Amino acid sequence: MMIFMWLIFIFMFVIGNMIFVLKHKHLLIILLSLEFIVLSIFFFMLIFLSYIEYDMYMLMLFLVFSVCEGALGLSILVSMIRTHGNDYFQGFNLL
Repeated sequence: MMIFMWLIFIFMFVIGNMIFVLKHKHLLIILLSLEFIVLSIFFFMLIFLSYIEYDMYMLMLFLVFSVCEGALGLSILVSMIRTHGNDYFQGFNLL
């Protein structure tokens, strides 16, 4: 059963990274893939901390930081859509 959970974590992490690398035209898709990677890391921490029978305080701290990261990403998305009209990276000049 434990091997099955590890395989689910590895599969989620690899799929999240593949979406992040291959679908990089829209900022929204990048943010969703980053949140999927964060969800897979949360799943890994849940498995690992329950395996060693450790306190789940670190999971709460991780969730707080991931929510802050998601809110920051959404605010960047909204400001980019307001200034440029879309969320394409090709129309966004980084210089």
